[in-house]
Amino acid sequence: MNLPLDSALQAPLGLPVVYLVDDEDVVRDALAWLLRSRRLLSEGFASADAFEAWLAPRLADGAAPWPDAPACLVLDMRMPGTSGLVLFERLAARGLLPLLPILFLTGHGDVPTAVAAVKRGAFDFVEKPFSNNSLVDRIEQALHVSAQALLARRQQQQAARALAELTEREREVMRLVIEGRPNKLIADELAISVRTVEVHRARVFEKLNVKSAVELANKLRTA
Repeated sequence: MNLPLDSALQAPLGLPVVYLVDDEDVVRDALAWLLRSRRLLSEGFASADAFEAWLAPRLADGAAPWPDAPACLVLDMRMPGTSGLVLFERLAARGLLPLLPILFLTGHGDVPTAVAAVKRGAFDFVEKPFSNNSLVDRIEQALHVSAQALLARRQQQQAARALAELTEREREVMRLVIEGRPNKLIADELAISVRTVEVHRARVFEKLNVKSAVELANKLRTA
């Protein structure tokens, strides 16, 4: 899936949101203003703990999958209390990357740590003081990654629902189709007519929205 940024963000995924976690009010306010100038929504938090407290009910058992719209996190690496790096590790452990790409804001002395975080899955880091345009460009790229991940998750959910709707016979036919059996051999193995195989095969393809056995196998690998 290689949608351009505009196409991915205009898909029915909800409005993109940039989460800002920085203990300096002036930095959060400046970033929020900068994002508004590029027509991007943002939400600010003064600490990693405040962000985690806000996030907890959204990740609780029974809650709807989160994020439900393209999102990224702009995260200060050094803060009082829980550091940005610790928050990153916790979010990564929850499997939120790349649904929530994380872009670190760092001071010069934090660059080696930020590079190591990128190797562990962070989206990128930007050293303070930063170029406004370059930062927003990277944020938009992070939102694109999030949108792609959300679309992939949606496809997986749709495939799982479609699989659950298959009848037992349709599952048997599907298994043999994926193995590359022609209709005649499938009919012989299942002791049904070739026409019945064709009907079940067509229903499997329709329910899973595929047009070939290869496409079917690829979809099942990601379901």
